Amino acid sequence: MINDNISFLRKYHKLSQEEMAEKIGVSRQTIAKWENGDSVPDLINSNRIAEMFDVSLDELVNYQRGEDNIPIPPKGKYVFGAVTMDEEGRITIPQKARDAFKLKPGDKLMLLGDVKQGMALTKMSFFASVFEGIMNKDE
Repeated sequence: MINDNISFLRKYHKLSQEEMAEKIGVSRQTIAKWENGDSVPDLINSNRIAEMFDVSLDELVNYQRGEDNIPIPPKGKYVFGAVTMDEEGRITIPQKARDAFKLKPGDKLMLLGDVKQGMALTKMSFFASVFEGIMNKDE
């Protein structure tokens, strides 16, 4: 898992093993061993890698690309996976998303949409504060 993520991130950022090794202070052979799964980086080097690629340490270690092949998102950005809408138009927000955004039963969400860009959900309280700020801007 971590070996695939290191290899993917290095290639995605168009770095050679040598360039990556130089940036984090290890040998090119060390990078090759990590990518081949022959060894794993210690905590300090794992943290350096995560910081270099602006991903969370948890995602660096645990992220698994599914069939959709979505890359590791940057810190603070999430890919929670696909949701399925039932016949009545309901979707279930994944637990990981509910935890990340501290959503609980009864919370109001605003659904925004643009035919060309897609849809987005935001907490109603956030939407209301932004809208209020726009309305008060003219005063």
